[in-house]
Amino acid sequence: MRVGLKIFSGNSNPLLATEITRYMGIPLGSAMVGSFSDGEIQVEFKENVRGMDVFVIQSTCRPVNDNIIELLIMIDALKRASASRVTAVMPYYGYARQDRKVASRAPITAKLIADLITAAGADRVLTIDLHAGQIQGFFDIPVDHLYAGPLMCETIRRELNTRGITVVSPDAGGVERARAFAKRLGASLAIIDKRRSKPNESEVMNVIGDVADRDAIILDDMVDTAGTLVKAAQALERAGAHTIYACCTHAVLSGEAVDKINASSISKLYMTDTVPTLDKLELSSKLQVESIAPLLGEAISRIYREVSVSELFL
Repeated sequence: MRVGLKIFSGNSNPLLATEITRYMGIPLGSAMVGSFSDGEIQVEFKENVRGMDVFVIQSTCRPVNDNIIELLIMIDALKRASASRVTAVMPYYGYARQDRKVASRAPITAKLIADLITAAGADRVLTIDLHAGQIQGFFDIPVDHLYAGPLMCETIRRELNTRGITVVSPDAGGVERARAFAKRLGASLAIIDKRRSKPNESEVMNVIGDVADRDAIILDDMVDTAGTLVKAAQALERAGAHTIYACCTHAVLSGEAVDKINASSISKLYMTDTVPTLDKLELSSKLQVESIAPLLGEAISRIYREVSVSELFL
């Protein structure tokens, strides 16, 4: 029998964890998550969790490997402390792009991460906008997969004139996501035909759909190096798009991504805080963050109360 709710946070995104608990009106659990002098991760929970329903908030973003191991150790410690149920709350699921074999003798790392989380003792996973929806099937435990689309739609409606707007998928793999987004906005849909020569590099070929003299919103689940995003904007500009915006859930923004966005024709990039972005916001006026905390807070509350989570995005 579960006797209460506790929420703890790793070191990857403490600000988001604080905002989630503030939304829920409960304190963030006390835990020491540090490391020994040789780099080994050390975890100790300062509160009783016996019989509790415990949620661990940890985005497995950069440094990816450290944050993954930190999450695994926290789950193991909670299970050994007799927590009734442990849910890994992963706003950003690292290694999600490695969801299939793309070459001979290549790993399927997204599946390996799923196995590690399950082996550590997690009873449930809560995540947002997986790079590939089938990753849910890599787990033998329940996965609650949330979508940031409704939140971003509200932002677009609030800030932009959605008349004469086109939602653009930057590649064929994102068409389903872009179609659902366009339907919510009552917008038209376009697709960019992209061929990738090697990881983190892409070549945009052409635009499928009408974007001439229309505002365009490029929709993607993540922006890493921003190469795809910027080249998509260039293709839309050549096709006659009027003003170009972009939306993403996971703003990884590695390397020179912010510089590329600043130099591009993109007017604004709307993103969520699944990945910490405070340092990036200082570098560009084109970046705008919408907090995902209310969505995650509501989902955690519903999981604890054993009520429907799917109602959050229907």
